[in-house]
Amino acid sequence: MAAKPPPVEAIGNPLVDPIPISLALEEIITAGVRQHLKNTIAARFGTMLAGERTLNGRHEVVACGYVDDKGFPGGNEPFIGKIYPDAGNSFELVAINDVSVIGACKAAGLAMPELKPNS
Repeated sequence: MAAKPPPVEAIGNPLVDPIPISLALEEIITAGVRQHLKNTIAARFGTMLAGERTLNGRHEVVACGYVDDKGFPGGNEPFIGKIYPDAGNSFELVAINDVSVIGACKAAGLAMPELKPNS
């Protein structure tokens, strides 16, 4: 019986180099996330962090943050997305309001602040 091949690993550093969020980057992130919200008009964005890396030969910017589209205290939902500068700054929402978001952000090197209940 043949041995199983080793798992495929990402080529490049999975950790990002933190970058400041410019107005242009903020617009890309907020517009991209708004496309996936039920109440886009009421959406308010909180803390956002970003970093860049090259993974599998592709340059990407990873963005993590919080958005509230419910309009009431405690409605903040964490999100993680990717922007691809080499593809016209296309935005890909990876996950929103999922238990994996905070861990995925930390694994990328973007430690999101913990939200207090009813904050």
